[in-house]
Amino acid sequence: METIRRKFLGTAPADDQQPPPDQEESAPESDAGQGGPAGARRTASRLLRHEWTLASLAGLVLAVVLTWPTLRHPWTTIPGDIGDPTLQAWQVAWAGHALITDPLALWHSNALFPEAYTYAYTDTLLGYAPAGMLGGSMEAAVFRYNLLYVFAHALAFVGAYALVRQLGGIRTAAAVAGIAWAFAPWRLAHSGHLNILSTGGIALCLAMLARGHGWSLREGHRPALHRPGWIVAGWLVATWQVCLGLAIGLPLIYILAGAVLVVSAAVGWRRWRSGRWVLGRRMVLANLFGGVVFGAVCIWLGTTFLRVVELYPQARRDLSWTEMFSPPLRGYFIAPADSWLWGDYFEPARAQLTWPPEMTLLPGITLIMLGVAGLSYSVFRLRHRLLLGLGVLVSGALGLGSNLIGDGDPGYMTLSRLLPGWDALRTPGRLMVWTSLLLAILAAGAITEFGRQLPTMRWPRVVGRIVLLVPLLLVLVEGVNRTPHPVAPPAPTAIRSAPEPLLVLPAEGISEFHVMLWSTDGFPRVANGFANFVPPHQQQIRTVSMTFPDANSIAYLRQVGIRSVVVLPDRLFGTPWDGVTTRPLDGLGITREEVDGAFVYHLG
Repeated sequence: METIRRKFLGTAPADDQQPPPDQEESAPESDAGQGGPAGARRTASRLLRHEWTLASLAGLVLAVVLTWPTLRHPWTTIPGDIGDPTLQAWQVAWAGHALITDPLALWHSNALFPEAYTYAYTDTLLGYAPAGMLGGSMEAAVFRYNLLYVFAHALAFVGAYALVRQLGGIRTAAAVAGIAWAFAPWRLAHSGHLNILSTGGIALCLAMLARGHGWSLREGHRPALHRPGWIVAGWLVATWQVCLGLAIGLPLIYILAGAVLVVSAAVGWRRWRSGRWVLGRRMVLANLFGGVVFGAVCIWLGTTFLRVVELYPQARRDLSWTEMFSPPLRGYFIAPADSWLWGDYFEPARAQLTWPPEMTLLPGITLIMLGVAGLSYSVFRLRHRLLLGLGVLVSGALGLGSNLIGDGDPGYMTLSRLLPGWDALRTPGRLMVWTSLLLAILAAGAITEFGRQLPTMRWPRVVGRIVLLVPLLLVLVEGVNRTPHPVAPPAPTAIRSAPEPLLVLPAEGISEFHVMLWSTDGFPRVANGFANFVPPHQQQIRTVSMTFPDANSIAYLRQVGIRSVVVLPDRLFGTPWDGVTTRPLDGLGITREEVDGAFVYHLG
């Protein structure tokens, strides 16, 4: 038991000599070939005690605790607010529904009728489509969203943990890095952006690719540890990550493309100098297969979004959006309001920011201090530390957007003009995903070095263990949230009974999000919906419906195919549709019925 505790804390001398996580221990010969219940129990016991099983369980427990109270009322409440989360709950539900009913109609959703490619009007969560296949009601959509919200945090922990272990960090260092990255204060500003929180695949695919290539920061390249299967798995996880949204996935695409070029150049150099290939045929084939799948999916997604821009030129946003969302340098040292530890402390500083949700970028005080320490005190080689530090500086500088010296040129604005698709990334601060990951790796190097030297220090054993656990406790405290969990708006009964295609009034603002969420019960076609731009039909429908019901509006709605209009009186006050329910219907050829406080107009 003592040995197990020492190994977890990273204080055992054997930790420095033991095989890295990519070397599996072979079963003793005495166990080989043993079957029956006893053999099954031993196998199950080894599986349950395996490091990756324990790490995965730890990630789930941490995610449940540090996102609490997300799972207190998962059927009725939703984290963050009732805006973007309701939209994203619909996105997951629609993707699953489309794959089951009509995969070819995936991009043409039930919302924003009668427009085309409506599922690609904003960043999607297509990678979560398998979860969307389960359940078929609004309550199921909310419940599913909450589960995915917790899962995203758990996977981010596991991904960072696996990456640090593969790079040569001890378990305690990997745990600190996992918590610091997955539950960093800056992420709390994005409690309503599941696509921004879903980053676990980034660290996990890097860990798998490094393992497959037999590479770590601590040991360098070890050809004997080449594993083509892990390479394929890494590319597939990267593919899945890109399917969760290009807002986070596009930088990953360019980073992987750059890594391929660097590795190819290094392999070619070694071939020229030594006359032999560093990578065997199986390794090359694994990379080709995985890379082709990854590239094909990226092209598929890219061409779809380009098709939207082709159909709707107003969907393209100029660089003024990037300038508006570019954070100042001090934003890296300001925590969001949802941070339990730092939220109140930084309230005056947040008040000076023009858009706090995208400009409060504190990665964690503990992580910053450990990352800086890792530059000079680390188990990793000096050149690797310098490269990691350079990565922190470069990603941090790019994250300033137009607020970098020279208005971001050279910098983020340069990339927006040169790299395809980069101009669509209008929020530079989200590059904190990479800045904080690099800081976590630097921090892990420092903690690993301390754990490696701990047995040689003249400290009482218990003091050494406590010191090693202090960073773990600190990053845990910094990850505690006070995120609001409002009740998701219940669906009006009238929407379920109204003939489709239908229009819900009022048709603006946050109501558009809610109609999309309500439509997950059966997915009737609705003219309502939210996009990063206003499509022509939606604009015209909104305009003519402000005088509804009258001959002109009814004629146009019939022309585009609308069969019914649902009016929600409790939401009309202060909108252009205020007073709709008091207008006469005489001579218009339509009927109206009241359904649980709402009005359904049948256009015939």
